[in-house]
Amino acid sequence: MTQTTSHSPSLLRLAGLPYFLIAFVARLPFAMMVVGVLTIVVSARGSLALGGLTSAAVGVGTAVIGPFLGAAADRYGQRRVLVAAALLNSAMLAGFAVVVYSSLGSALVLVSAFAIGATAPQVSPMSRSRLVTIIDDRMPQERRARTTSATMSYESAADETVFVFGPFLVGALASFIAPWAPIALASALTLLFVGAFALHPTGRHVSATRGADGAAPSSAAELFRPLVLVVVVGIFGVGLFFGSTLTALTSFMADLGAAEQAGLLYGVMGIGSAILALGVAWLPARFTLHARWLTFGVVLLGGSVLVATASSVGAMTVALAILGIGVGPTLVTLYSLGAARSPLGRSATVMTMLGSGVVVGQAAASAITGELAERAGTAPALLMPLIASAIVVVAAIANRLLTPPLR
Repeated sequence: MTQTTSHSPSLLRLAGLPYFLIAFVARLPFAMMVVGVLTIVVSARGSLALGGLTSAAVGVGTAVIGPFLGAAADRYGQRRVLVAAALLNSAMLAGFAVVVYSSLGSALVLVSAFAIGATAPQVSPMSRSRLVTIIDDRMPQERRARTTSATMSYESAADETVFVFGPFLVGALASFIAPWAPIALASALTLLFVGAFALHPTGRHVSATRGADGAAPSSAAELFRPLVLVVVVGIFGVGLFFGSTLTALTSFMADLGAAEQAGLLYGVMGIGSAILALGVAWLPARFTLHARWLTFGVVLLGGSVLVATASSVGAMTVALAILGIGVGPTLVTLYSLGAARSPLGRSATVMTMLGSGVVVGQAAASAITGELAERAGTAPALLMPLIASAIVVVAAIANRLLTPPLR
């Protein structure tokens, strides 16, 4: 057994290096969409309010339809769903640019933005589901837990990296080429790289092995068990945290006359979060997922207290660095719990539920925090990350109470 384990192939070997490269680039269009839509609408229509609503419409479309795409992938296989989504989303992005620059009304702009979000290929959740399936099917039992943890660490770090680089790329393209350039590039990347991700051999493996043991998928009711829902609530809190932190930080920097530097400062948290997310794979097994969620949630809460009381750029930078220590490992832990608790044959559905939880939280917090900052000022807005972190910690406590003690 020891010899078999030592010579069993790694996940990198099973999936292949090209898979990870394709999956990484295939995430980029999604990271560019929200900021790209905001940029083109503000430029073409001259309305920041419409731009904000349009960005929110993209998020709502993703949140409403995303879980159904995951359910369809569990039922019909990832390839069919992803190919259809890639074709539709690429067309929706191109069509959106035409609508924005036309004389058509704002209502159609919002509908087009919703369609972009609704057809957005769920690359991150599908990748997590695909890799977990490969781990469960083709790796020895004794290596599955650690490999799954390492996989979730990598996936979360990849998401963090893309969501830091995506807005930067949008800004560069809009500044040096034209406001429509980010949307055009997102459309092309969706068609090429999401298509390549869909047709990669690992997609065939996931589809081919479904039901191979003769077992039927679990009922949809299994998705609403408390142990699954508490993870969704926790990751919704993380989404609230992301949205409220960036918006409150923008207000904070605007008060200092440097609103355009908010993204750079936010990157302090994003880079630290990505690095710490990768480090989760090396945490000892005795540091359980329940304990990790609570521990790093408390770090998130402590960092949010510092954000709420920061009065200078230096103090805010320190607070954001501490937040990076908490949020990356928390996100990895929640996805790991989601993978472990996915009902049979429903892993893609659960992963898209978690991904949608982040999107919904982020969109809602951005809107609420922005309104609060405009009406009441920056100080109340800086309390919003603290509230979001508290939700994460309360959900962690509820998770511990719901989980039977291990013997």
